Amino acid sequence: MSKNIPRTTNQLNYHRPKIRWNEARIPQLSQESKQCLRNLVAYRAPKQRLKFPRSRCAAVLVALFVGRQGDLYVLLNRRSSTLRTYAGDTSLPGGKVDPTDKSIEDTARREAFEEIGLPRDRTKVPLLCILEPFLAAELIVTPVVVLILDNTLRPILNADEVASLFSHPLISFLSSNPPFPSEPDTLEVPYHTSYDHKGSEPTMSTFRVHKFLTGREAGGIKPVFGLTAAMMIRVATIGYGREPDFEVHPPNASTTTERMAWALLNRPAFRKACEEEGVDMRTAKRVVEEFMKKKRRKEGASKL
Repeated sequence: MSKNIPRTTNQLNYHRPKIRWNEARIPQLSQESKQCLRNLVAYRAPKQRLKFPRSRCAAVLVALFVGRQGDLYVLLNRRSSTLRTYAGDTSLPGGKVDPTDKSIEDTARREAFEEIGLPRDRTKVPLLCILEPFLAAELIVTPVVVLILDNTLRPILNADEVASLFSHPLISFLSSNPPFPSEPDTLEVPYHTSYDHKGSEPTMSTFRVHKFLTGREAGGIKPVFGLTAAMMIRVATIGYGREPDFEVHPPNASTTTERMAWALLNRPAFRKACEEEGVDMRTAKRVVEEFMKKKRRKEGASKL
């Protein structure tokens, strides 16, 4: 086992947020935004069954702020064109857990400070909630949701990682209709689109990939897509307490837990990290076994 990487089990177990937030400090909040923030503050992610290798864990910061009309917006960034992966994509600030990070919240705040200069001051940027983790190709990514209270803060972009910063209405991730006037060259392009992707792994049954236009495509900003879109749909669904006006998942989709369990056991990067860190894989094995039994029963029933 590597001496530089502390053993981890459930990354959410070593942090339980203590919310210190008062909506009275934001007098311009709309009623809808107030309820959204209350719902986010009250949210607790379901207890995670699986245990993850710390070196394969990452976090993103979902930084919300209140606009002039009292509506909530999220900060998004355009990744630098010089990055080795996902260059130029629209994303949330974030990155892998560092050995010195004490919690997944620390990871998200540190990365946001390094990438866009967002202060780690919890009085100016209080925590709202921490969501359940999402599966990326070789990472387990946890969204950390915060609220920017100090409107005087100005971004300081790390040009090596971030090309630009912009905002998008949070509620728009629940709608198929654009929150902005359509540009002449995008009139024929829907604001929200999705397609179903068939994975090659046994637990990777068809899953749905979502895409939202930003209204800034003419300036080179790419749509909100894939994992970032999935996380924003989830934040908006929790906050506004309703489902989107489109179907988020295809019928009979495997669960995130099933997909993560399979990844931990079979994807080389995860498997190697689990072995090096001594992660207990018994639960992951049980989840995959349960999934395969369920799959065989469905296949048998379909032949009758």
